[in-house]
Amino acid sequence: MINQQVLQGSWNEIRGKLRTKWGQLTDDDLTVFNGDVEQLVGTIQRKTGEARETIERYFEQFGSEGAAAIGRATEAGRVYAHQAAEAVQASSQRAAASVREGYAEVEDLVHKRPVASLAVTFGVGLLAGVAATLYLLRWR
Repeated sequence: MINQQVLQGSWNEIRGKLRTKWGQLTDDDLTVFNGDVEQLVGTIQRKTGEARETIERYFEQFGSEGAAAIGRATEAGRVYAHQAAEAVQASSQRAAASVREGYAEVEDLVHKRPVASLAVTFGVGLLAGVAATLYLLRWR
């Protein structure tokens, strides 16, 4: 038998199929059941005179279709997650390579010009210290 989750997830499609199969059902008949599958089956049985077993068998096909759709969605989600993980891994590998290259360039520059590198480092540190001091003095 179809469950409430499948019924609500595909309601517009199911409602159309029910109206096609049992033309005597009105929109009001299909609206008042409030997601209660048993109530819907009872309404269809009263309005159409159809046997409960026949209605339940008809609903079982929606359950199968819903399960298949959920399976397809799950597989698509799994594929997407795998692709996303691969993309993140590739991006992080590129970022790590870029950091290594930058580090190698800086290391090479320090070996070639140690005095200039020391002066730049001292200057940057001095500027950072002055900026931090001014910031702290401003907020006192």
